[in-house]
Amino acid sequence: MVVRERTQVGIVGAGPAGLILSHLLALAGVDSVVVEIRSRAYCEARQRAGMLESTTVELLRDAGLGDRLDKEGLEHDGIYLQFAGERHHMNFRELTRGRWVTIYAQTEIVKDVIAARIADGAALQFEVSDTEVARLDEDKPVLRYTDAAGIRHEVVCDAIAGCDGFHGICRPSIPRGGLHTATERTYPYGWLGILAQAPPSTDQVLYCRHDNGFALHSMRTPEIGRLYLQVPADEDIANWPDDRIWAELKTRLEVPGWELTTGPVLEKSITPMRSFVAAPMRSGRLFLAGDSAHIVPPTGAKGLNLAVADVAALATALTRLIRDGDPELANAYSDHCLERVWRATHLACWMTTMLHVNPGEDPFEAQLQLAQLRNLTTSRAAATMLAENYTGYTPLRYDPRTRLTPAAVWGSVALSAQSPSTLKLKLQWKCPRAAYLSG
Repeated sequence: MVVRERTQVGIVGAGPAGLILSHLLALAGVDSVVVEIRSRAYCEARQRAGMLESTTVELLRDAGLGDRLDKEGLEHDGIYLQFAGERHHMNFRELTRGRWVTIYAQTEIVKDVIAARIADGAALQFEVSDTEVARLDEDKPVLRYTDAAGIRHEVVCDAIAGCDGFHGICRPSIPRGGLHTATERTYPYGWLGILAQAPPSTDQVLYCRHDNGFALHSMRTPEIGRLYLQVPADEDIANWPDDRIWAELKTRLEVPGWELTTGPVLEKSITPMRSFVAAPMRSGRLFLAGDSAHIVPPTGAKGLNLAVADVAALATALTRLIRDGDPELANAYSDHCLERVWRATHLACWMTTMLHVNPGEDPFEAQLQLAQLRNLTTSRAAATMLAENYTGYTPLRYDPRTRLTPAAVWGSVALSAQSPSTLKLKLQWKCPRAAYLSG
């Protein structure tokens, strides 16, 4: 038996991209269904990025998702850069006239948005299987999946958003020739990351270039530290007992007068590093967002922020397309997003190659890295370039005027059931093209 259903936007993936997109669409009165192969508990527990650009924070607040973020998030003025045994503070707030970064884990954002969507009665389907997307070149694409109870669903949509990550089903579903480029670069090292019950030893995130390899000291809360070590790409986590991890972190991070606080390791894993960009980010009525379209090394703290930027733009574009019948911003979606994606990819690649030690690196390469780092810490112009890109170089292109108050019923309900003011807003609202397409 197949249950046949109708929605406006089918969203594949309940990570931050899919969930935030669903929330922003709901604010505009656009209906969606979100499907996810993992359980809700898994989605709310997996450890991912935790550094938010100021633009990301502002969007979450504006969308009504900032209550816990404002109470528990750790707002930072900048970062530390350490090399050749010296530590330097980069004050982003001063360099950018007010921008900042905030530590708030992706897991917490996922919890916040799931709670908000469930409170709104949203259609969230966890633990689905056999997900398919079809008829992508038609005006009514189809999302198919089997729910946790074993019931098969076929959902006719106006658009489908592929927010299912690098290994998801949406990007491979694009017809042959639909992706013009899929550019990838792998790196010969990975990050061994730990979550530790150890109060942070520094007040802001610390990036360290050491002859033994890169190290990073971050935090999740005032009681929980998040720390990383550069290791070979094919390293086995079994080779790294906790004592060895702490000893190597001390070797790379400690400077005279400063000691690393240690504690029980709660989690540890090794993450490979790659850069990947798929273009275009749209095929017919399928729109890719987040990791399904692009991956960046974590050095630049851009992965989560790029996903939020994608869905901010996509929510506006789909509202214009589906609710208002205007395809202009949907047609511009891929080019608009890729401009930011490539700029973030450059930042992440540049920071990665500047701070990591390549296998077999010779003294010439090492001195070039140190020269770049000295330039950053002695040139205000160079420091400003880093600060502007790290904190979010341009505002997110999300137009809150897409929202309806009170929340509108969507197109399957007769227009006569809506208030005259709501209908008038639907017909008259326009997002200025320049505000969306220009930097």
